[in-house]
Amino acid sequence: MTDKTFKFAGVSTRAGVCKARFANDQMRVKVLAKTGSKDIDLIELTEPMTKADAIAFLLKINFDNGNATVRAALEEGLEKRTVVARAPKAVKAKAAPKAKAVKSKPSMDAIKAKVAAATKPKKADIVAQMAGMEEAPY
Repeated sequence: MTDKTFKFAGVSTRAGVCKARFANDQMRVKVLAKTGSKDIDLIELTEPMTKADAIAFLLKINFDNGNATVRAALEEGLEKRTVVARAPKAVKAKAAPKAKAVKSKPSMDAIKAKVAAATKPKKADIVAQMAGMEEAPY
């Protein structure tokens, strides 16, 4: 989790979803309003707090005033930011490294056979191929 602290906390509703909001100055209200948030309610905290601490503080002071939507948003925000102890993952044993295939070096005869197969065609072969072709009309 992060250690970042905030001076203001509260809730706002955007697109029908109520969420916990945090800020370091009151100008955040203008930004929230500009981006389409409604029912913006931010208060100044008694001291800078982390998000989890700020939500716990808001719940403690009964910030929701009986509004179930605000309460649900705060509880959801607190649940999201609460660290849950997890069981440690099982350590997998490393598999033995695979043996690499060793390529043998080609022999001189193999190299000569490759070169002989890739040599240029003989003149007689070229003449035989061209015998069946028409000449261009230009």
